[in-house]
Amino acid sequence: MTQRSRREMMNAKVVLTVTLLALTLSVNSKHGQGTGHAGCVLKAFGDNAYVCVCNSSYCDTVKNTEPQKASKGGYSIYRSDITGNRLLHSYGNASKQKQGIEILVNQNTTYQSIIGFGGAFTDAAGINIQSLSANAQRNLLASYYSTEGIEYSLGRIPMASCDFSTHPYSYDDNDGDFNLTKFSLTTEDYKYKIPIIQAVMKTYKKNLTLFASPWSAPAWMKTNKNMTGKGSLIGKPGGPYFKAWALYFTKFLKTYAQNGIPIWGVTGQNEPTDGFITKFSFQAMGWTPQMQRDFIIKDLGPILEQNSLGDVKIMILDDSRLQLPYWAEQVFSSEEARKYVAGIAVHWYQDFITPTVALSSTHKKFPEKFILATEACSGAMPWDVPKVALGSWKRGEDYAHDIIQDLNSFVSGWTDWNIALDMEGGPNWVKNFVDSPIIVNSKMDEFYKQPMFYAMGHFSKFIMPGSYRIELVPSSSLPKDVETVGFLRPDKAIVCVLLNRSSQDIVMALRDPSLGYMNVDLKAHTVLTVLWWSS
Repeated sequence: MTQRSRREMMNAKVVLTVTLLALTLSVNSKHGQGTGHAGCVLKAFGDNAYVCVCNSSYCDTVKNTEPQKASKGGYSIYRSDITGNRLLHSYGNASKQKQGIEILVNQNTTYQSIIGFGGAFTDAAGINIQSLSANAQRNLLASYYSTEGIEYSLGRIPMASCDFSTHPYSYDDNDGDFNLTKFSLTTEDYKYKIPIIQAVMKTYKKNLTLFASPWSAPAWMKTNKNMTGKGSLIGKPGGPYFKAWALYFTKFLKTYAQNGIPIWGVTGQNEPTDGFITKFSFQAMGWTPQMQRDFIIKDLGPILEQNSLGDVKIMILDDSRLQLPYWAEQVFSSEEARKYVAGIAVHWYQDFITPTVALSSTHKKFPEKFILATEACSGAMPWDVPKVALGSWKRGEDYAHDIIQDLNSFVSGWTDWNIALDMEGGPNWVKNFVDSPIIVNSKMDEFYKQPMFYAMGHFSKFIMPGSYRIELVPSSSLPKDVETVGFLRPDKAIVCVLLNRSSQDIVMALRDPSLGYMNVDLKAHTVLTVLWWSS
């Protein structure tokens, strides 16, 4: 078979896969109509370690049941816990009598607005999704994006390769091509990213908010002539390499738009400090905050405006909050940088050693700039063994804990990393395996929805974009490891998420002055979402 024939066959297979995926996504499932524990097919991987198993014919669903369908003053409760309940729905009725710890729900005091919740469309995610049969693919994407799923509204796209690719690649490996005349997307974009995003947008989320992040410039643009390891762009901001790199962003944005995928925002660089680490194992590029500031002022901001892309949101940092507020202070020392930059992107990996004051103090200094959590995953630290911990309730609690902490510290949304990985936590070309809310077992043509998936759902399904965080005031100190956060949605519904990471059962009394008390049992190791319409 000739090389041309092989290429034509591969293209034909890609077209067939996209067609089948679009067709199957458009078919309404006749299965999985149960919710929570009743709908989930539980599989145990140890004591209190449960996943929900989905395949080509069945997957659990969860509906956003409107509280006004209950009696006047009714509210909905969605419960996930260590015993295996997963977004289990029940009704309650407001009471004039308080039971438990009182929390005043003050919708008159509002804070940041919400951009959304979601995950990343990596090469690895696409490979795993497409390793399933067409119906199983449909069930997986429906689990994330449909109204009977957890309704993700946010998505991250790597610009070219990252470690969760099968090899390093860029969109222009032609040395000296400063005008990027040979820029082109790759097989990975047309096979693993674009068709899946297109299918999601066409079938479920036409208003999916997407942002992109680069891991490295092409090797010829860098000081070390390599996409990995210690290296930065050659020269200085305003120079030919920085101009070419800014043009690279523009080409990427326009090419994705031509494929029907508008990009809402970009981060300047994924984890810019990685590129200063000698022998860093995967794609990276080093930036100081001063370099990033001057690149945005002299190169990226102007070229986006010149190409009618000035409405694309530029985000700085895209790294640990440990570097805040310093990084923001350095960038925003320039009024011109403030003009171009819309927000600050943060990752969760060092949150366990960095107090949330890093976020709240940054917001206080720069209240006009949003803060968005752009990457998180369990299993990333050297001591995280196994990398994929099937059914780990602790990892689900870790997600809910971090999300609540972030939201209470002026963060406007939270983005998970890979939306699907295999049983090993990959593929990853440097074997940097991690965990994911959905793990694919392609040999069995099934996938496993982890506690992390349902932890995400307690936020993503019920806190729609455009919601505002509201004030919750406890009448007394909350027990250790009990956390709360509340929101007022655009449709005027109130949503409160409660987390109990302790081993003690407690009762919470959410007080809406216009209705009374929503008395809820917050049992040990439980996440609750409580939703109602205030009168």
